[in-house]
Amino acid sequence: MNAVTRLGGMLQALSARSRRRYLTPAQGLDFASNDYLGLASSVALKTAAQHLLDQGVPLGSGGSRLLRGNHAQHEALEAEAAAFFGTQAALFMGGGFQANQAIFATLPAAGDLILHDALIHASAHEGIRTGRADSAGFTHNDPADARKVLARWRKAGGTGQVWIAVESIYSMDGDLAPLEDLATIARAENAVLIVDEAHATGIFGPAGRGLAHNLNADVLTLHTCGKALGVAGGLICGAQVMIDTLINRARPFIFATAPSPFNAGLVRAALGLLKSNQDLQATAHNRMIHAHSEARRLIGLTNLRSQIIPVIIGLDDQTMAQAARLQEQGFDVRGIRPPTVPRNTARLRVSVTGNVDCADITALFEAISRQKPETK
Repeated sequence: MNAVTRLGGMLQALSARSRRRYLTPAQGLDFASNDYLGLASSVALKTAAQHLLDQGVPLGSGGSRLLRGNHAQHEALEAEAAAFFGTQAALFMGGGFQANQAIFATLPAAGDLILHDALIHASAHEGIRTGRADSAGFTHNDPADARKVLARWRKAGGTGQVWIAVESIYSMDGDLAPLEDLATIARAENAVLIVDEAHATGIFGPAGRGLAHNLNADVLTLHTCGKALGVAGGLICGAQVMIDTLINRARPFIFATAPSPFNAGLVRAALGLLKSNQDLQATAHNRMIHAHSEARRLIGLTNLRSQIIPVIIGLDDQTMAQAARLQEQGFDVRGIRPPTVPRNTARLRVSVTGNVDCADITALFEAISRQKPETK
């Protein structure tokens, strides 16, 4: 069997299980993106873009940061991000996936332990896979289980540095990590707490600084720039020695073309908007509170914590059929299937973005209620 036949058979099998993925255009009301503040198409960022063009900021970097790709916009962004997020230093990467790969493949050493939440992002797993440290998962959002897993590792002879890896908000369930309890573990174990703030940046914490801001622990944070900030890239924020180590050892940084200086300038503008316009965050929270209320009233969902609202359907084919019907009605809601989520938990992932208003949110949940999904 040649490669074309084999790959074609694999795609047919995915189709038969309602798991084949396709690229589809954005259309209808935006309940699918991560543009939580509506900045991606905002007048404010368009104005910032024109200003950068007028200044002659390059659209491309032309090389890696360690060659000729470094630019004043990168350095200014990193200084401003470190000050904004309250850390010694920051490093701008091309994306959050690349940044997580760099963190987990580079900073933990052989003999260390990466103690991670069972639902940590795929990008973290990629970094763990290519790194040298031991790794062990603990039950999702369960600090008691994290302690047990760590104790077993110690009992088996583990003596290295511990790195505790979590997301502050989980992208498929919308639930929040118990960061204070995890920080307590980190302090007791002299561990580093790595917090992926991808879905919290811009929405939670003072001026959108994230849920890990001012935690009393040794913390390294990742703030992606392509979600609430409306642009692209990822900012790793932490101790100067960790950032310097990444610059010297992280292959996803050393061997990658640097992010565009133009893009760095836009991220600077987005951070400036967070600092200067408190209404952005307040409006996002008002939309989120309204969505929680309507989801509870119309389809019985409770215990919602963030702008991400999972509507669990269960079966893959039913999920994709319901998503298609909502799209036909003008609501851009996407179905999420395994392996992104566990088997039998396929879902509609409703994202409360900055591109809809409260009336749109009510209309969406009314439409979902008419489908009578088997929510859990």
